[in-house]
Amino acid sequence: MSFFDIVLLFSAGFLSSVVNAIAGGGTFLTFGAMTLVGVPPIMANATSSVTQFPGYVTSALAYRKEIRHAGREVWILAGVSFAGSLAGALILVSMSNPSFRQLVPWLLLAATLIFAAGPYLKPRSLHPEQPISRLGLLAQGVTSIYGGFFGAGMGIMMLAVLGLTKGGDYHKLNALKNVTAVVIAFVAILVFSSGGVVAWLPAVIMIPAGALGGHFGVWAARRVPQAVIRGVVVAVGLLLTGYYFAI
Repeated sequence: MSFFDIVLLFSAGFLSSVVNAIAGGGTFLTFGAMTLVGVPPIMANATSSVTQFPGYVTSALAYRKEIRHAGREVWILAGVSFAGSLAGALILVSMSNPSFRQLVPWLLLAATLIFAAGPYLKPRSLHPEQPISRLGLLAQGVTSIYGGFFGAGMGIMMLAVLGLTKGGDYHKLNALKNVTAVVIAFVAILVFSSGGVVAWLPAVIMIPAGALGGHFGVWAARRVPQAVIRGVVVAVGLLLTGYYFAI
């Protein structure tokens, strides 16, 4: 592995956790970086879940005040997310690289479009204390299956689900999103590690970068315009989509 590869992976790990802490979409960066250095698609996808776990943890810790106030709902969402991500991860490890490779550009395109539509997937008015609805829990389960299987755009999908089905400001919903992302990534790590589909050398490079990025991302979420981050993530998503349709 060259020095350029190491710099690319470290930068992708850091920036992915920054954008994950703000809204989501970090998988675009880690998945793209690993495929560029030659990691096979399934292994790149699985390793992305491993590398982003520390960033999710540090982001959740930075939101610990909002999480404490969420009470019982945190545990309900965590349980739903655990079951869904387990199903998604098991589906992924049962596939072959060629089969998954054919799905990649379509998954990237769908995730990019959902991510781009994120600002428009918001409710007009919900009571700040309204608990998540049953439909919201069902949608979170479906999102968790997707998160365990692929994960690109998972964060914005969860923010959309929470925003449409539960009351609260952005930071309260983002805190819940970060907690559920920790659960989904943890389950994926267990399944992917036991399935032997983790590229550990890239993971070792990106994990510390992700931990730093997750903490910085919460700081940035309170200061950097979300439109700027969203524009960068959408651009990366479209570039990766075009690349995988072309090759």
